[in-house]
Amino acid sequence: MSMQPLAEVFGFPIDNLTPEAKRHREKRLCPFNNRVPNCTKDRAKAPLGVCSVYHRTNVAITCPVRFRQHWIIADDAADYFFPPQSLWTSLTEVRLNDKHGRSAGNIDVVLVAYDDDRQIVDFGALEVQAVYISSNVRQPFQYYMEDPQNRHDMDWTGQRNYPRPDYLSSSRKRLAPQLLYKGGILNAWRKKTAVAVDRSFYATLPPLPETNPEEADIVWLVYDLVLDLERNRYDLVRCRSVYTSFAAALRTLTEAEAGPVEDFIQELQGRIDEKLEITYPPDAPTLRDMLERGGE
Repeated sequence: MSMQPLAEVFGFPIDNLTPEAKRHREKRLCPFNNRVPNCTKDRAKAPLGVCSVYHRTNVAITCPVRFRQHWIIADDAADYFFPPQSLWTSLTEVRLNDKHGRSAGNIDVVLVAYDDDRQIVDFGALEVQAVYISSNVRQPFQYYMEDPQNRHDMDWTGQRNYPRPDYLSSSRKRLAPQLLYKGGILNAWRKKTAVAVDRSFYATLPPLPETNPEEADIVWLVYDLVLDLERNRYDLVRCRSVYTSFAAALRTLTEAEAGPVEDFIQELQGRIDEKLEITYPPDAPTLRDMLERGGE
């Protein structure tokens, strides 16, 4: 288990001290097909170049651009969207509007199939969901970047606000609303969706009802980062594909499983007891009580 949270910085493990890794750190470069050569995460002028973090024994992807390594996510999505041998290309950050012209958000990647005359014959949407980080990841990042040569084996345990993946917020506050709004429009058009997540993220989702690929509306492309020890680089590898219907997946993600109502009542009772004890202190003894006690 790592003593610090940073798995990859500007595309390389932090203990990778090769000339290529040093160049990426010095120039703030992104090797994963960002829209520009440099990393632009969080701030363009002072990017937060953390691609992934350690979480227990796993590596969690924290930057959506990290999923673009070799564009294998596009290949995997196209295999689901289109027949074999189809001609297709990809477009990034495509605005999606609802019936009234209001934005439902941007689609991360739209894959477009076309014929020999370059006319569109089909398309599908690829959404990428990295994990949010709770607490502060910039502090260890900045500390490391001041001296990578001597701080790659730093011990960050015990530091305040140690950063950790926030899977619950990532799924409920980001992924579920995206599927609800953007996915709802695409589903109404009978267009397929692919969702790329990493293995650690997918493991925190409730079990999704699976169906066969021919009947599915959504494919969940689940990836892992596998360390190549010889190169000291992580490679994005698909470890699973899960096929679901749109309605079943959305219902599973947005409906909370009810526990015993008695547990909630017990919580309410504790709050009520505490509130009444604070708001209404015990009555002070009356004069009659005091006289009666004095006569005993």
